[in-house]
Amino acid sequence: MNGVQVRDTRPADRAAVEAVTLAAYAEYATPMRELWSVYRANIVATLADVEPAEQIVAEQDGAVIGAALLYPAGHVVTTPDGAQIALRWPEIRLLAVAPGARGRGVGAALVKECLRRARLADAPTVTLHTTDLMRAALRLYERLGFVRAPELDFQPAPGMTIKGYRFREILGGGGTCST
Repeated sequence: MNGVQVRDTRPADRAAVEAVTLAAYAEYATPMRELWSVYRANIVATLADVEPAEQIVAEQDGAVIGAALLYPAGHVVTTPDGAQIALRWPEIRLLAVAPGARGRGVGAALVKECLRRARLADAPTVTLHTTDLMRAALRLYERLGFVRAPELDFQPAPGMTIKGYRFREILGGGGTCST
């Protein structure tokens, strides 16, 4: 990860973050078929107003090559099926790495930064959601210590399960995590 800096997003990063995120998720357009347009619109809407999330970017040579959102516990999210749920723990969303920057540890660095921030906030754990389509992301999350949390699953459409994961190494409020 030579020359990669992980930092808070700046206002001038907005267009780059959207471009990197859409490029990272574009590979799911074909397998998602008719759901892709809804998912893409949700990505764009989420990135247009990230409050109250912390938006974190990975930058190399002045270019944004990755991004992630870390939502605080208590934030109310609306699932694609319209249900509203309050996050019990901080949640990582829209982790994205530019296709040309993959395989260099950028995604891991972004996740570790989210875990570091959650630990500083005394969060007992961190959650995230993903699908079986996102194989590389699943391998990353599991390698970093996330475990399945089926109680967090939801189904935005028939036959599509969004799977919940929880980080296993943050222990009781104020514990530690290994990153």
